[in-house]
Amino acid sequence: MQKGRLDLPLNQLRTFSVAARHSTLTAAARYLGVSQVAVSRQIKALEDFLDVKLFERGPRSVRLTEAGKLFGHEVAEAFDKLDDAAHRLISEEGSDTINVRIYPTLAHHWLLPRLGDFVARCPDYRIHLDTVVKPLDFRNTELDVAVQLGHGDWSNARSRKLFDEVIDVVCSPAYADRLESSAGRQDLADADLLYARYRRRVWETWAERAGVEIGRNRSLEFDSSLLAYNAAEHGYGLAIGQTGLLARELSERRLVCPFDHPVKTGAAFYVVWPAMKSAPVQVRRFIDWLLETCGEAAEFYR
Repeated sequence: MQKGRLDLPLNQLRTFSVAARHSTLTAAARYLGVSQVAVSRQIKALEDFLDVKLFERGPRSVRLTEAGKLFGHEVAEAFDKLDDAAHRLISEEGSDTINVRIYPTLAHHWLLPRLGDFVARCPDYRIHLDTVVKPLDFRNTELDVAVQLGHGDWSNARSRKLFDEVIDVVCSPAYADRLESSAGRQDLADADLLYARYRRRVWETWAERAGVEIGRNRSLEFDSSLLAYNAAEHGYGLAIGQTGLLARELSERRLVCPFDHPVKTGAAFYVVWPAMKSAPVQVRRFIDWLLETCGEAAEFYR
């Protein structure tokens, strides 16, 4: 046969795969629910197509040739992969769960106050929030989608921007009053600075852009921005807040921005999903809802 793309006879290959696994045409026929003659004809047609002998036929039995054994193993593996892919597709399309990776702070301050709208629109879907903080990698996970901070360059993934990251100093109104009366708002020398463990450098970013010296201040460090914001709300000091996440707290004046000097960091929050597989319908609807919530055009259902 000439090299090139083959128009493979899939029914014949499937019949041969079953026969190779069962070793006898009788057992293969029983498994497939057809006659032994039908199995024999399918295999003979495949041999003619390939111009290769797959079974040795004796007076009362047949057995695989060496070529048939090797080919049978490879064909069986190929059909197993097809079966697995079909089962995954059916499972994903039929699932009502959306597995979402999201930062705890983003979930608490931004997603959860808005999520009721999605639940009201799509009451049959369940949301599972994975709040692990680690580099995003969809391989070998059950994650369907993520909302992450970055620059839109995740590997093996597609992404759409939701909103820019904007930071500013936040604190309680009472702490802001104390800060102003004691040293003036432009002097942070004696202020209490609240740090999030994984975001220590944002203080330096803000101070550099604002032209403010932070020096060697008293400080408290927390495992997450969620705790740092909570500590700021309770009057423990100044935190660097992501103002897009704290809109409710700022509008209700549970937190204030004493310097009123918002800074764009250059990063943004993105919705991210795997590029190596098709997003099931419930994930597509969730992605579109996130985009709509942020005033962005839909990705799937326009």
